Amino acid sequence: MNRRETSATGAKAKQRTELLRQMVRIRRFEERCVELYSAAEIRGFMHLYIGEEAVAAGLMQALSPDDAVVSTYREHGHALARGVPMVSVMAEMFGRTTGCSRGRGGSMHLFDVSRRFYGGNAIVGGGLPIAVGLALADAMRDRPQVTACLFGDGAVAEGEFHECLNLAALWRLPVLFSCENNLYAMGTALARAQAETDLALRASSYGMPSWAVDGMDVEAVAAAGNRAVETMRASPGPCFLELRTYRFRAHSMYDAERYRDKAEVEQWKQLDPIDRLTARMRTDGDLDDDARATLDSEVDAELDQAVAEARTGPLEPAADLTRFVYSE
Repeated sequence: MNRRETSATGAKAKQRTELLRQMVRIRRFEERCVELYSAAEIRGFMHLYIGEEAVAAGLMQALSPDDAVVSTYREHGHALARGVPMVSVMAEMFGRTTGCSRGRGGSMHLFDVSRRFYGGNAIVGGGLPIAVGLALADAMRDRPQVTACLFGDGAVAEGEFHECLNLAALWRLPVLFSCENNLYAMGTALARAQAETDLALRASSYGMPSWAVDGMDVEAVAAAGNRAVETMRASPGPCFLELRTYRFRAHSMYDAERYRDKAEVEQWKQLDPIDRLTARMRTDGDLDDDARATLDSEVDAELDQAVAEARTGPLEPAADLTRFVYSE
């Protein structure tokens, strides 16, 4: 193996390690949130990302810090992979003023302007018009940024989905429409609500590059994200990715989950994105037991610190209740 090949191999191993780290961080964070929610330390609505980690980890690595991200109410993983500090996200779960939304947003409204992370939007499809607006603002300022908009398959049934794809294509706006198709809009199976279940095919009708991706394979997601971003930077205009993934847990912590067959869930768990990348890395000699143990230990330490700081963070005083209702 020559020097160039050795360098390329090393770079691939490094990227794989970072992708694995991000997925493990998200999985551990969500699992800890389940424990804290069950103990009533976290309250309110909560939508977990367990099973879909490959999408966040793979997609975010394709973006630059200057690009914008607009997300959904299932956004913990997106925020963490984007670089929002875990301690800031956990503090938001606890409703502390040290949270990324000062404790006012909670699980569904994570927000970090410094990282151009614009929600966390609780309304299905509500982030789509925001993403188009951000991309339009960048275009009007001659800024070469990309706006990534993540949403679920349920948003495809909303009117703003079609309006936003049409406008982005018409105005040649660099929006990366990223549909996390986990097959269920809350409790409604995709095939029960959509006559055409090939969502990439539907998006292509608006004249934009569109393709489906194995959303349970983080390297496939990363490659697709890189390809889409490179396409938009070379020639402004939108792209559409249908990221075929699956959530292993119920829609939300309040969901009785009576609409899915348990055998179906178990079948999808065989495609666990963390297990798949781990096995691939072990086969190629990019990961051993000691390296994995070290990674797990580092993530657990980060998470323990985040929880400890969230528990002791200050609550907003009642006197500040009306602050930020209007712009200051």
